[in-house]
Amino acid sequence: MGGGLGGEANRVRAMLALFVADVFASIPRKDQRAKSDCYLRGLMMDGRRTSIQAMALRLPDGSEQDLRQLVNQSTWDPVPVRRRIAERLVPRIGPDAWAVDDVSLPKDGRVSVAVAHQYRGALGKQAIRPGAAALVAQHVGGGGPTAVPGRSGAPVSLPSRR
Repeated sequence: MGGGLGGEANRVRAMLALFVADVFASIPRKDQRAKSDCYLRGLMMDGRRTSIQAMALRLPDGSEQDLRQLVNQSTWDPVPVRRRIAERLVPRIGPDAWAVDDVSLPKDGRVSVAVAHQYRGALGKQAIRPGAAALVAQHVGGGGPTAVPGRSGAPVSLPSRR
C-alpha cells in the first residue's frame, strides 16, 4: 500500500519541505520559515489570484495574517533566499546564454495601488502592471526560455563562477 495519488502527494510534500528548509534557511526566525512553506504552496495551488487573501482561503493551514506578515511586514532579507534559489536553478536549466527581457504579469482587477494603465509590449495592449524585467536563460537548439526568480525593480542574484 502507500502508492497511488496519496503516496505521490506525500512524496511531493516531503520534497517541498526539503526545498523550503534549504532555500529559506537564511531567515532567522523559525516561525517565519514555517510560514514560507505555506506561502509557496499557496503560489503553486490552482486559482487565478495569488493575493494573500485568496491564498489564505485556499490553504487549509492558511492564515491571512501570517502570510501578510511574512510577505509585507517581516524584516528578513530576501537576497540570500533569491541567491539560494538561483544556485539551485542554474545547474538544472544549464543555459547557453542569459538575456534580460520585459515581462508582463497582468493584475486580476481594475485598480492597483501606485500603478497606472500603460502599454505592455509583452501583452500587446494596455494593462495594469508595473514595469518588470526578468533574467532569462536562453537555450540553443530547443527548449524554451527559463526565467530566474526576481522581483520588479530588484536585482536578480546569480551564483558566481568558481
